[in-house]
Amino acid sequence: MRLPVFDTNRTPLMPTTPARARLLLKLGKARPYWNKLGIFCIILTYDVKPDNQPLVVGIDPGSSFEGWSVVGTNDTVLNGMSETPKHVKKAVELRRILRRARRHRKCWRRPARFNNRLQGRTFLPPSTFARWNARVRILEQLQKILPITAVVVEDVAAVTKKDSKRWNTNFSPLEVGKALFYQKIRELGCDLYLRAGYETKALRERFGLKKTGQKSKQTFASHAVDAWVMAADVSGAERPTEQGLYYWIPLRWHRRQLHMVQPAKGGIRKPYGGTMSMHFTRGALVRHVKHGLTYIGGTLKDRVSLHSTATGKRLTQNAKVSDLELLTTIRWRGQFLAQIK
Repeated sequence: MRLPVFDTNRTPLMPTTPARARLLLKLGKARPYWNKLGIFCIILTYDVKPDNQPLVVGIDPGSSFEGWSVVGTNDTVLNGMSETPKHVKKAVELRRILRRARRHRKCWRRPARFNNRLQGRTFLPPSTFARWNARVRILEQLQKILPITAVVVEDVAAVTKKDSKRWNTNFSPLEVGKALFYQKIRELGCDLYLRAGYETKALRERFGLKKTGQKSKQTFASHAVDAWVMAADVSGAERPTEQGLYYWIPLRWHRRQLHMVQPAKGGIRKPYGGTMSMHFTRGALVRHVKHGLTYIGGTLKDRVSLHSTATGKRLTQNAKVSDLELLTTIRWRGQFLAQIK
């Protein structure tokens, strides 16, 4: 495992070991920092000359889970496994139902848009866009903390069938989203390499690594192994020096919802949603005097609720603002899962 390092100008340097990071923090030569993925980093307090080596990130995209691995010429910097956003389809359907209900009740609503939805753009379903955009956001966060120079992606090919218009039409959003993702990678200034599924399998056999059939298992062998072999094929690494991984789950905020969908007694809907709790942004990573490292959820009667960064479980609803130390804002909750031998 390696920890990301910044210089005094917030430029990413080569990552270091946890032992060296602890020493630098103890001597006052570095200060702690967390990025939006919840990855712990250090910022040096003295000037150094960058001497970066090329790092390659491998990405194994999937419909529910994805694998990530950042590999250098010899060492494995980090491995990751992330969950994809799954709430978008139902959220869009519920929003449409409520909007149409408001229209018939003559309440405020946006104007109807029946005939101009695709003017000047290619259609991409919201759920598909959310998955591909989440990959872009994770890649951007990794590039901000590590000197990444190349990206290797397992190319997901949609198989077309002759005389099967419905099948081919349903798979077209996959190709559109994939093209958008590849374009974003090039805009980030990274070299893009593609590997087919059979090539990834051949790479696993070449490196002598096995993949488990349990897709949801939070281990290196579920998805990160494919990301590692693709990245190692480009970087030149010979074996994975780290098989522990970060497990990331995207946080969901109800930014535009004003109240509960179901009315309470008396026909009054309780307030719901928003992005602020007191003067904190929801998702702010804080250190509490009792509960330690947590993130902020909702608010109630001048108190805020705190949630575990590992499980998302609410720890308390009665945290005082004076007992909190603001660290940063996260958009994924996660934890580091050490390799189980």
